Amino acid sequence: MHVTHLSLHDFRSYPELELSLEPGASAFIGANGQGKTNLVEAIDYLATLGSHRVSSDAPLVRVGAERAVVRASVVRDDRSALLEIEITPGRSNRARVNRGPLPRPRDLLGWLRSVVFSPEDLTLVKGDPSDRRHFLDALLVLRAPRFAGVRSDYERALRQRNSLLKSARHAGHGRGLETLDVWDGQLAAYGGELLAARLALLDELAPYLAQAYRDVAASAAAERTLAAAAYKPSFALPDTRDREVLRDAMAEEMRERRRDEIDRGVSLVGPHRDDVVLSLGEMPAKGYASHGESWSYALALRLASYDLLRADGDDPILILDDVFAELDRDRRAHLADRVADAEQVLVTAAVAEDVPAGLRGHRYDVASGKVVPVEGATDE
Repeated sequence: MHVTHLSLHDFRSYPELELSLEPGASAFIGANGQGKTNLVEAIDYLATLGSHRVSSDAPLVRVGAERAVVRASVVRDDRSALLEIEITPGRSNRARVNRGPLPRPRDLLGWLRSVVFSPEDLTLVKGDPSDRRHFLDALLVLRAPRFAGVRSDYERALRQRNSLLKSARHAGHGRGLETLDVWDGQLAAYGGELLAARLALLDELAPYLAQAYRDVAASAAAERTLAAAAYKPSFALPDTRDREVLRDAMAEEMRERRRDEIDRGVSLVGPHRDDVVLSLGEMPAKGYASHGESWSYALALRLASYDLLRADGDDPILILDDVFAELDRDRRAHLADRVADAEQVLVTAAVAEDVPAGLRGHRYDVASGKVVPVEGATDE
């Protein structure tokens, strides 16, 4: 899978852009604020319908414009497709494939797959549980786009249930509980499906994570290269990946904790309160890993995701956004060796010297809103 052409209209800093791309490694070199990250962000948005930098769509539209358009020609399994997303903050976005409109923007998911490693990924190790939950769910959607609907349905049921809990808290424990029973059933059904999928995903990800961390931290002591991830639920789960059993367990836990939930006016049980415990050896990475180890762990999570998607039969686009300045020489070299055979790798960096020789490939200089291919920059 690779992108052969990218078109932008009023996306971030680009009023208009037409850019041809090649398979293999491409490096976008430019000072901070020149727009190099905007390029890879646009490609990742087509794949995920989200940004790895901001949580809303408004910053993606150029100042003064009403909407932005991202369009890319994609080759997958020797077949090409033209993908397009029109981003209009405050209104529904619109998506097209080969110029034909799709019923919903999320129907675009699955046509393009990408994995991004960026400085923001340090929050996967050092940040809040919500960062790790988002990592799992985003990977679920990349592998099976239908989970975008499951997650949306769960969040809708959660909002409705929280609203009813707050009302019951103010009105007294006996008011509105019949309606609450309905939302309990929906939240448990969608929650059981999410729990089963997350647990199964961590099972599959485990060997890839362990190997990826060993690869990027090859010079560390052996006991400091044992990376693992364990699911930490909001209540005691049965030892199963069966979504119906997990649904029933969640429903029972909600019944037992209903009084506490009404007292607090919030849902205390379910995937929205879970976490993933990342460990190095016998210690949790959060609070114990050094800065370099945390960077290596974040990178290993992304590489493990990439490897898992490849094992599914895809070769997603790998995006390395402004990360080499944070890695020492050994980690840079290990990373370059690790991804050398990827079908397409897009790299951004402030200076060319930060990019390992094996990933410089096709070079583009980015400055003042212009992206200029550098002739003769491809490494042989």
